[in-house]
Amino acid sequence: DGIASGLHQLPKMRTDLTLRKGANRLIIDAKYYGKSMQTNRFSAKSTVNSANLYQILTYVKNEDVKQTGNVAGLLLYAKTDGFEQPELDVVVQGSRIGAQTLDLNKPWVEVRAQLDALVQWIPKS
Repeated sequence: DGIASGLHQLPKMRTDLTLRKGANRLIIDAKYYGKSMQTNRFSAKSTVNSANLYQILTYVKNEDVKQTGNVAGLLLYAKTDGFEQPELDVVVQGSRIGAQTLDLNKPWVEVRAQLDALVQWIPKS
């Protein structure tokens, strides 16, 4: 009783977008910050935001409960001027995880091409 009583306090975990092709899925979480990358205070190295990375990895792992590798996750950031932009493509715990930017200042036809290119992230059977 005591353990289950706090469940109403948990936030809902809802992805922004899921693309499906058969049994394969790509979970996309869209982000917008004035500065997309975080800076390590010890080395001044720019890295992908830790909380965002853990969030997309959690979405992927919760979706791929059988650990088939048929679910990938992508953080999609709006491009910001004057700062380093994330370009990440790694395998974490057997799942492809990435971060890319979308340049919303481009003409719509180019924005659409950027979006269309995201389908390459859907795992292949």
